[in-house]
Amino acid sequence: MKKILGGLIVGSFLFGGALVFALPSEIELKWEGMKFPPVKFNHAKHIDEYKVECKICHHADADPNKEVKKCIECHDIAQAQDKILKAMDAYHKTCIECHKKVNAEQAKQAPTKCNDCHKRS
Repeated sequence: MKKILGGLIVGSFLFGGALVFALPSEIELKWEGMKFPPVKFNHAKHIDEYKVECKICHHADADPNKEVKKCIECHDIAQAQDKILKAMDAYHKTCIECHKKVNAEQAKQAPTKCNDCHKRS
């Protein structure tokens, strides 16, 4: 019985670790009708290098072992609904506020201006 339980525990850690490493290293934040170019977001860098916790962005789905929803499944593209920010405002609030905080605390240069993230090709 102990061997089975131990195997399940080890298997859970390995499976969870595999999911974390299977996350995309870079994603493109875009949707139809955007006025600015899409944002290339380095997911791996934010997790590995900057140590941003999953729950900061994926507040509804903070468990990295579960499949997370796309932001636009809860945040409407066109307008805020029932105190839920529209998608663009949710991204901007989360990203820019965090970047400003990091810049102030660590004298870094995290992007805070439109063209810093929305790069024209």
